[in-house]
Amino acid sequence: MADKFKSAMRKNQRRAEYQKASDKLNATVADKEAIVDAVKRKRAKRLLFDANIDEWTPKTELGKKVKNGEIKDLNEIFDKNLKIMEPEIIDFFVREIKEKLMDTTKTSYVRMAGRKYNYRSCVLIGDGNSFLGFGIGKDKDKWNSAAKAARLARLNLIRTKKGCGSWECLCGTEHTVPVDVEGKAGSVRLKLSPAPLGTGLVVTEIVKPVLEFVGIKDVWSRTSGQTSTKINMIQACIDALRNTYKKEKN
Repeated sequence: MADKFKSAMRKNQRRAEYQKASDKLNATVADKEAIVDAVKRKRAKRLLFDANIDEWTPKTELGKKVKNGEIKDLNEIFDKNLKIMEPEIIDFFVREIKEKLMDTTKTSYVRMAGRKYNYRSCVLIGDGNSFLGFGIGKDKDKWNSAAKAARLARLNLIRTKKGCGSWECLCGTEHTVPVDVEGKAGSVRLKLSPAPLGTGLVVTEIVKPVLEFVGIKDVWSRTSGQTSTKINMIQACIDALRNTYKKEKN
C-alpha cells in the first residue's frame, strides 16, 4: 500500500508540474512536447543539490564557524583535517561549482511482493581548480537519486595538487600532475603520469571530465583490470588524484 501511495503522489506531482508548465507557456493540448521539454528543463535545473545559502542554518560546529566567518576557505578546513558533515559548506565557499551527471542506471531487486526497481545515479562535482567530489545515490525516482548523489559528492570532497612534473617541460605552470600517481577501485588500476604542455588528456573518455574538473590539461595514463566498469574507472582516477596531494605532502 505504501508503494502504491508513493506512486500516486509522484503521478500527482508530475501532473501538477505539467499543468504549471502549460499555464506558463499558454500551451494547448497539441503542444505536449513543449510542455514535457519545459518540465524536463525545470527538473534539470533542480536535478542536483540545490541549497539556498542565504537561508542556510548551520547544525554542526564547523558549519557555524563557516557561517560566522571564522573559517575563510576550504583549504583551511583540509589543513585542520576537519570533517565536512554539511554539504552547504561547499556551496558557501564555491558559489559556481561545476556539476555533471556521469551515469544513471536502472537497478532491480527482488522482494516477496515481486521485483522492485530503483535508479542509481553518479554525480561529479568540482571547482575547476583543486577540489573534486564524487557521489552515488539511489532512489525510486531518477532525479531524487541524482540529488542524493550530488549531496554525497559534496560530503566526499577531496583536495588535489597540480604542477609541472614532466622532464620534457620546464614551463613551471600547473597544467599536469606533479608526480606519477596510482589509483585503484575494484579490479581497476589507473596510473597518471606528468605530460609536457600541449599533450592533452591521453586518457579514456570516461575519466576526462574528472581531470577537467580540477583543471588538469595534460596527462599520460595507463590502465589495467576491468576498465569497462565506468564507476570503478572514475573512482580509480579520483583515488589517483587524492594521492597527488599525499605524495606532494610527503
